[in-house]
Amino acid sequence: MNAKESLLNKFLDGTLALKNATEICKILDIPYREKNRLLSILDKLCEEGEIYQNDGGRYGTIEQLGLIKGVISGNERGFAFLVPENQQQYPDDFFIPHKNLHGALHGDTVLAEKVFFGREDDEVNVVKILARGYEKIVGTFHKDRRAGYLTPDESKFSTDIYIPLNDCYNIKSGVKAVAKITSYPYGKSPGGVIVEILGDEDDFFAEELSIIRSYDLIEEFPEKIIKEAEKQQARGITEKDLFNRRDFRDKLIVTIDGEDTRDIDDAVALEKTDDGYLLSVHIADVSHYVGYRSPLDLEAYNRGTSVYFPDRVLPMLPKALSNGICSLNEGEDRLTLSCIMHLDKKGGLKSSEIVEGVIRSTHKMTYTEVTKLLDDDEQICQKYADVKDMVCLFAELTKILQENRNKKGSISLDVKEAKIILDENMEIRIPDYERAFSYQIIEAFMVLANEAVAEYMHSIEAPFIYRIHEKPSEEKATVFRSFAQTLGLTARFHADDVKPYDYQNLLKSAEDLPIYSVLNRVMLRSMQKARYSHENAGHFGLASSCYCHFTSPIRRYPDLCIHRIIKEIINGGYGTAVDRYSEFVQRAAKHSSERERKAADAERDVDDLYMAMYMSERIGEEYDAVISGVTSFGLFAELPNTIEGLIPIESLYGEYTHDPDRFCLIGRDKTYTIGESVRVKVDDVDFYRRRTEFRLLEKYENEVPVYETNAKRRRK
Repeated sequence: MNAKESLLNKFLDGTLALKNATEICKILDIPYREKNRLLSILDKLCEEGEIYQNDGGRYGTIEQLGLIKGVISGNERGFAFLVPENQQQYPDDFFIPHKNLHGALHGDTVLAEKVFFGREDDEVNVVKILARGYEKIVGTFHKDRRAGYLTPDESKFSTDIYIPLNDCYNIKSGVKAVAKITSYPYGKSPGGVIVEILGDEDDFFAEELSIIRSYDLIEEFPEKIIKEAEKQQARGITEKDLFNRRDFRDKLIVTIDGEDTRDIDDAVALEKTDDGYLLSVHIADVSHYVGYRSPLDLEAYNRGTSVYFPDRVLPMLPKALSNGICSLNEGEDRLTLSCIMHLDKKGGLKSSEIVEGVIRSTHKMTYTEVTKLLDDDEQICQKYADVKDMVCLFAELTKILQENRNKKGSISLDVKEAKIILDENMEIRIPDYERAFSYQIIEAFMVLANEAVAEYMHSIEAPFIYRIHEKPSEEKATVFRSFAQTLGLTARFHADDVKPYDYQNLLKSAEDLPIYSVLNRVMLRSMQKARYSHENAGHFGLASSCYCHFTSPIRRYPDLCIHRIIKEIINGGYGTAVDRYSEFVQRAAKHSSERERKAADAERDVDDLYMAMYMSERIGEEYDAVISGVTSFGLFAELPNTIEGLIPIESLYGEYTHDPDRFCLIGRDKTYTIGESVRVKVDDVDFYRRRTEFRLLEKYENEVPVYETNAKRRRK
């Protein structure tokens, strides 16, 4: 053990906790002439983040110094919040007034200390900036005679980036651009340099590109990665590749996807047996072509997931793999990792096995075609006569599996997703939301396979990446329970130990009532977000004790990672898998969760942009809508095609107060609540904030909105 490690251990066991350098010298009996060497080691430990030094010169760990590590969430008005890293110890965010930021900005990772004489007990003071949140930032460039400035699109980043005039003299004002931040001078705006021009400020596609850049999403693949993917595609499938694989090429196997899907991960087959069903879920064997820690694998790891926008896809893997040799294309031999499940007549899983296989998809079906086939559409029935019976069997088993999952307490939330279409004429179409039964078929089969694979890997205690969904926090469960009770529902579950069937029973009790959509929305907001973890914690929403993502290795890194582990183990390499992946799955789970969140946020923001553009051409039109959110500043209303707009509280008739616990605005004669049906008119569209504003159509046409009344009062 060297001197640095020995010193660190003295801090960890408390011997040197909260001591200054002089006191440490005395405790360790270090001569004064050796103090500089001690200070050098202390500085090194501080640089590495093992210990920290407070303003009083005392050293210790984060816990010993009473510090809180977290990420800054800024506000355009100058103040900010600290989002703690340790959510279990600190479940709530802390307030940071501007004077306590000490140069910290939105996205920075910092250490903070509690302020005991602040406005409340939730105030903290930043004592150290550990890492900056932004290396590059996207915004609108403008300049004057003295300098150039980039105003970030991210309103939480509450300061412009200063660009020296000699670095931007040939850049015109009003363009969308990317700046690389080069300095953070204390008390001044960060300095930077423009590294990319995205287009004019009023260019729709420049705005979309700015969103993509702001989330640090990777668009183009390096040339060497594309060539490596093409090399793997050129390998094709040889006799050597088929060795020890189970051959399913003589089986009726279909894929079911959207009309525009090109990266086909999964295929399914189903047979009726004497004692039940034989369900085969065949998943693309991407790991056969993407070796562990190969350049292709490192690229996929960095991306974490494919990202889908209305006009483009940012794939996790190059097209030669994602649309080519790995995609389970109709009529082509493809390598798979297959989960074969034997089910009894009631849909119970009797046994399962995971095998390496080879398939040849009989048909590439779409959800629309499956729906028509189940509805006995004559043309579609003729086209798919060879698989019609199997598809009808799909529907039969799906209903059984859904009933089983309902009995377990699975929560079937009605989560709507917009279908945004950019057609060949570059026109945006957003049809009303519809989720056909055909989608539920694939969902039910994939959930069953994911569960079977996770349970097997958990049973042998192999290193693994689980998909976990923890139960709601006691605080959120309590709020939801109170809300359900205000609706007249029976909600007697214990908030500190809520079970999936508690939530499911509540949904069922309101299924035929007008309040169902209200309950659905509030329940969703009370639940935690699913994430990846190397430790199994179950999946609350699915009422599953063990779950994973196994079925989409073309577009999700965790699936690709666990495919490698599974193949290693089923081929007799359990020890190798433990040695190689035990530490890696921890990093991969954390990283994949972060990339997934970024992708989801980017997809949401781009969808909002397209929706804003779509609604900008419909100002003045009227729609039926449902109140989807209630805030202190107004109501959010959702149209049948899932587009959401704000009804500002100032535009409502009369005075209203916000009741956050009951999710409503309360007026003298009227109360507005989540889930209530309303009629709205499109009033305005804020393209840059990607927000649509509605006006509520009241039956009392002659009444004056409160903001007009207040304006008249001010004039008087």
